[in-house]
Amino acid sequence: MAEWSWVAYTVLEVLIALACCLGNVLVVYAVCTGVRDSLREPTYCFLVGVAAVPLAVLLDGWVSVTPDLCLLLSCVVLVLTQASVLSLLAIAVDRYLRLHTPLRYKALATQRRTWAALFVCWTLSCLLGFTPLFGWRHQSSLASDSTNTSSSSFISPPCTFLSVISLPFMVYFNFLGCVMAPLLVMTLLYTQIFWSLQGRLKESCPHTQASLLREKKLACSLALVLILFAGCWIPLHLMNCLLLFHGPQAVSQGTLYTGILLSHANSAVNPVFYACRIPKIQQAYLQIWRRLIKRRNCCHGDKQVCQSIVGRQCHRDVWIKQRATVI
Repeated sequence: MAEWSWVAYTVLEVLIALACCLGNVLVVYAVCTGVRDSLREPTYCFLVGVAAVPLAVLLDGWVSVTPDLCLLLSCVVLVLTQASVLSLLAIAVDRYLRLHTPLRYKALATQRRTWAALFVCWTLSCLLGFTPLFGWRHQSSLASDSTNTSSSSFISPPCTFLSVISLPFMVYFNFLGCVMAPLLVMTLLYTQIFWSLQGRLKESCPHTQASLLREKKLACSLALVLILFAGCWIPLHLMNCLLLFHGPQAVSQGTLYTGILLSHANSAVNPVFYACRIPKIQQAYLQIWRRLIKRRNCCHGDKQVCQSIVGRQCHRDVWIKQRATVI
C-alpha cells in the first residue's frame, strides 16, 4: 500500500474508532437514562449488548505483542462480533414470539428470562470466539515467531489478525457456521414476521391496525439493522474466502483494507441509525441534547438564574415522582 493510502487508512481508522466509542456510549447512556422504563422490553436489553468495541483497530499491526497475547486479542474481537450476531438473532426470536404468541408473550418474555438469554448469548459467544485458543489457529506463524524471539531477539512482531487466526477457521467455522447460519435463521424469521403482519393488517379492524403498524415499523427498523450488519461484514468474509481458495494475489491490499474499514464502520453507523429509526432512542437523544444546551447556557449566564433553573427542575422532578407514586 502506498504511503498516502496508508495515511488515509490510518486517519479513517482513528475517526471510526472515535465514532464507535462515542456513539455506543451515547446509545447505552440514552437507554439507561432517557428510556429507562423500556429496559423491561427485551429488545432494548439486547441493543445494549450489541454495543461494539473497536478493538480490531489495534490488530492492524499497531501494537507489537507476543503471539499468545495477539491471539487472545484477536479472539476477543471474534467474541464481540459473535455476540452481535447472537444478539440480533435473539431480537429476531423476541419479535417472532411477540407476534405469534401475544397472549403468552408477557409471561414468556420476563426480565429474568431476558437476562438469562443475554447470558446464554455471551456464553456461546465466548465458547465460539475463543475456539482458536484451544488449537485451531495459525500454527506456523506462532511457531516461527516463538523461535525467533527465543533465539535472537526479544522484540515482538506487529500483531495482525490473520497472522494468528487461520483462514480455514475464518471461512469454515466463523463465516459459514457462526455468521451465515444465524443470518439465514434471522432472514427466515423476519420473512415470516412481515408475511404474518401483512395478512393481519388486511383482516384487522382500525383499532388493532395501529398497534400492528407500530410493530411493523419496529420490525422494519430491526431488520434494517440486520441488513446493515450483513452488508458491512459479509464483504470481508468473502475476501477471506478468496484468500483461502485463490491465494494472496486474489485480493489486493487496498481492497482488503477497504473491507476492514467497512466492517469497523458498522459500529459507528448503528447509533446514527437508532436515532433516525427508533423513536424512543431518538427521544432520549433529544433529552440529552436539551440538557447539554441548558447546562451550557447556565454556565455562561447569571449564577442566580442558574440556581433558580436548577431549583425549578428539582421541584419539578419531585412533583413528578410524587405524582407517579400517587398513581
